[in-house]
Amino acid sequence: MPGSSAPSVDYRLLHRLDGAFDDVLAALEAVMDQARRSAPGIWALNDAAADAGWLEAALFDMWHTPGQDGRQTRNYVGLVAADEALLAAVTRANAAKSAFSECLQAIKQQAPALLSEGREHLPRRHPGVEKVLEQNGLARLHLKQCWRHLPVAEAPVSRVRFAWYSSGRSIKRLSVQEAEQKLLALDSDAPHVRIQLRRLAGIPSSEPLAQVQPQAPLMRANLFFPEPVFTPTAPDGHSRRALNVAMPIFVPAPEGRLPHTNRPPAAPPEKRTRARRRDEKLEHEPFLPSLRVYRYR
Repeated sequence: MPGSSAPSVDYRLLHRLDGAFDDVLAALEAVMDQARRSAPGIWALNDAAADAGWLEAALFDMWHTPGQDGRQTRNYVGLVAADEALLAAVTRANAAKSAFSECLQAIKQQAPALLSEGREHLPRRHPGVEKVLEQNGLARLHLKQCWRHLPVAEAPVSRVRFAWYSSGRSIKRLSVQEAEQKLLALDSDAPHVRIQLRRLAGIPSSEPLAQVQPQAPLMRANLFFPEPVFTPTAPDGHSRRALNVAMPIFVPAPEGRLPHTNRPPAAPPEKRTRARRRDEKLEHEPFLPSLRVYRYR
C-alpha cells in the first residue's frame, strides 16, 4: 500500500530517541558516581552549602514546571573542581547529549509530528519518574534542559569572575514590505496600527529596517588561566576565556581545590547597565513600536 513504510520509519526514529535518552541518563549517572567517589569541591551561586546533592539536582533537572515559559531554562551557576576521571565522565555525558540533540533534529526534519509523542513518551524511561511527577507536579520533559552541555574549562583556572549580562539583543533586518505585512497582521483597523502604516508609507521602499528583540539576562563567566592555553582557535595561546553559563563549570583541579571567584548578585539588574555606544547604528526611539522596529541612523 502507498505510504505503508511511513510507520516503520516513525518507530525507528522513536526507538533511536529512546536509546539516546537512555544514554544521556546513564552518562549523567556515571558523572554522579564519579563525583561521589572523588568528592570534588563545589561552589554554587545560589547555595552556600552546595554539595553532591546540589550537583545531582542540576544535572537531572529535565522537567517543565507548572507555568514555566517553554522558552526559558532554569540555571545552575556554579563551579566543580574536577579530577581527570570526573572530567572524562563529563566529556562522555556531553557526547551523549549531542547524540540526543542530533536525534531530536532528525525527528524535526523527518517526522515533526512525532516530537510531541516523544516528549510524552520519554519521561516514562526516567528512573522513578512516576514518583517524581507525583511529588512535584511536574509536566512534560524540557528538551533543551536535557541536551544542554556541561561547560568544561580546557585547563586549570586561577580565578573566575561572574557577571550578569543584561544588554543582549538580537537584530533582524526587515524590508519596508515585510514590516507592512507584519503590521497588517496585527489589526489594520486599530488607530495605533494605522498611524504606523502611514509612518511606514512615508519612507523609501528600499530603506532597510531593524527589528530588535531583547534577550533574557544571562550569566557570563570570565575564566583566567595561570598559563597560556593553546587551542585550534587560539594557536598563539590565550590567558582568559569568556563564556555564557547556565550549568556548573567543571574546572580541572587535580588537588580538588576551587579557583578563587566572586559572588555576583543572585538576580540580574532590573535596568540596562551597559552605556550606549557612540557608534550605535540604530535610532534610539522605535520607528514602529508595535513591532520593535527601528530605523538605521
